Amino acid sequence: MARIAFLFLSFGWILRANGQELYRMPLKAESRVSSFEDLNGGKGQGGQSNRGAKGHAFESLKAGESKTLLDISSAGVLERMWCTISDRSPEMLRSLRLRMYWDGANQPAVDVPLGDFFVAGVKPVAFESALFSDPEGRSFNCVIPMPFGKGARVSLTNEGSKDLELLFFDIDYLVLSKMPTDALYFHACWTRTRGAALGQDATFLPQVRGRGRWLGVSVAVQVNPIYDGSWWGEGEVKGWLDGDSTYPTINGTGAEDYIGTGWGEGAFAHQYQGCLVADGKAHAYAFYRFHVPDPVVFETSCRIMIQQIGGFRADTMKALVARGVPLRPVSLAGPKGFRGLLEPGQAGELERADPGDWLNFYRSDDYAATSYFYLDRPVSNLPPLAPVKDRL
Repeated sequence: MARIAFLFLSFGWILRANGQELYRMPLKAESRVSSFEDLNGGKGQGGQSNRGAKGHAFESLKAGESKTLLDISSAGVLERMWCTISDRSPEMLRSLRLRMYWDGANQPAVDVPLGDFFVAGVKPVAFESALFSDPEGRSFNCVIPMPFGKGARVSLTNEGSKDLELLFFDIDYLVLSKMPTDALYFHACWTRTRGAALGQDATFLPQVRGRGRWLGVSVAVQVNPIYDGSWWGEGEVKGWLDGDSTYPTINGTGAEDYIGTGWGEGAFAHQYQGCLVADGKAHAYAFYRFHVPDPVVFETSCRIMIQQIGGFRADTMKALVARGVPLRPVSLAGPKGFRGLLEPGQAGELERADPGDWLNFYRSDDYAATSYFYLDRPVSNLPPLAPVKDRL
């Protein structure tokens, strides 16, 4: 009997994926795919161009042009998005503006650069995670479920100065009889923090109001070269939830710690955390963290930040200070133990530091972050995407 139970449990585990029991028929659901071959996924309307042969697989997107990729009026859930484009340069990926609207709202719930949304804030890299993937560095996939109650609209706008020759896409969705009563609306926003004053945190998620769940973030960091190759990622990720004021409820220990690694960031890709670009010579890093196994939920508000703190040998950093490089010492660590330089009574401790002591210090780099979250409403309080000149 125990062996039969074990086999049954194993069978159930094998056939369970993405929150689904694969052997069960979804109730009152209809499958649809929107593409240029069948825009909006009309029933029995696919592949009419070129007498049913491959006739409308792609379109161009000229500079200044917008295209609607989906516009439907029903309840449903977007299950998968895929696209590929002929120009995957950083400029084009930041110039393409992806917007998603739920239930007839005039304000988009998703308003982000295409590349950053698909975890390509620096450049496309082949990887697979639980929510996004890029099989060979040439395409973009997202499998975050996005439910809606009355309708969905997805658009893509080329806000750059160059025409995009080729755009291919699929949006796979289910038509439902109604939106589940406990379902939340998917949102995504993009922020950029650069040229900030010493001690100013970089924004991952501006304060959003409502009830929901922060799903995570993908981040592109252009490291400021004035800091002479020192480590940039000592900053702690912090989360202010449900009325937190001065101090947050969530407080991490460092950028690399936040994505589950340690002692710096090298390139790796896991299901819920990864670093896709770790290029010290190019001063570029890109990392992600998805809070799927460890939910970050909130009832009234949520704000997520990361400190702009770096670290290196104390003697090297003191030499940079002498050259006028803008930095502010924060703490020391070495044989004498840890010393918080901002605590009372620590005056002069930096001057007494041993040459090999590790010095943490406030610095200023360039952070671009895309936050993904669910909210109990189709529209948030967040501002629209920054103009293209501020994104490039």
